Amino acid sequence: MNKRQTRLFAIGSTLVASLVFIGLTIDSHRQFPKLTNAENITPAVTRGNDVWHANNCINCHTLFGEGAYYAPDLTKITQLRGAPYLKAFLQDPERFYDEQRHRRLMPNPDLKDEEIDDLIAFFDWVANVDNQGWPPRPILVTGSSIPGTSLTIAQQDASGPGRTQEQMPPGARPVTGDEDPIALGEALFRTASPACNACHSIAPGVNMAGPTLADLVTRAQQTIASPEYQGEAETVEDFIRESIVAPSAYLHPGDMYSAGGVSFMPTSYGESLTDEQIDQLVQYLASFK
Repeated sequence: MNKRQTRLFAIGSTLVASLVFIGLTIDSHRQFPKLTNAENITPAVTRGNDVWHANNCINCHTLFGEGAYYAPDLTKITQLRGAPYLKAFLQDPERFYDEQRHRRLMPNPDLKDEEIDDLIAFFDWVANVDNQGWPPRPILVTGSSIPGTSLTIAQQDASGPGRTQEQMPPGARPVTGDEDPIALGEALFRTASPACNACHSIAPGVNMAGPTLADLVTRAQQTIASPEYQGEAETVEDFIRESIVAPSAYLHPGDMYSAGGVSFMPTSYGESLTDEQIDQLVQYLASFK
């Protein structure tokens, strides 16, 4: 091309690129109300946003991948933790960990109950924004499953590229309807909403938002035999099922697991899971001898 053709090509390419950019920008702004659930921005959400900024929470935490990365990303926190847990945590964070042991430095923000409610409303609005998968690698609660898969991070690494199903560890293999109930229960443990392993570990002594499930059978037997137990379960399986569908029937010792006689565990599993799925989950959990 000669100089004139080159100049025209550059000008034309710039105009086309500019028009495309402007078109995409307009289309993005057109979709913002729907993607962000703008109709759900209530006065409580707005006040919660003010609480978030007034306390400089972003200096430690992140939303949508933006923030300090010193503390966990809170974009989907209300999908992992219920409102009762979040409220109790924000009222007194020190109840939930030993600072000398865990080296966590979450300060007590000294928020009023109304401010906490507003902040939780803000978190809930954020959690329901369609962020189209961003950030691509969110900070996950320890042991929780990778979005869009039934694998934990460790299982994904174990599966590795190029491995056949037979070469994968049992926990990393895709679960099909032909699997036994315990295998199906294990998949539900990772993929139910919210995921059970977002709050519970299966490692001995590793307590997260909920108590560890290691030695669950032994502890369930001891609980049922205890005079303090006021539930209706007579067997380990009944106790596990009761804990899933009516978590406040028995409150695990420890202020970090309940408040005011109400468990922090979500009460939605009885509605979101079928009876068959609950049976599968019970069989899986009943294998923790």
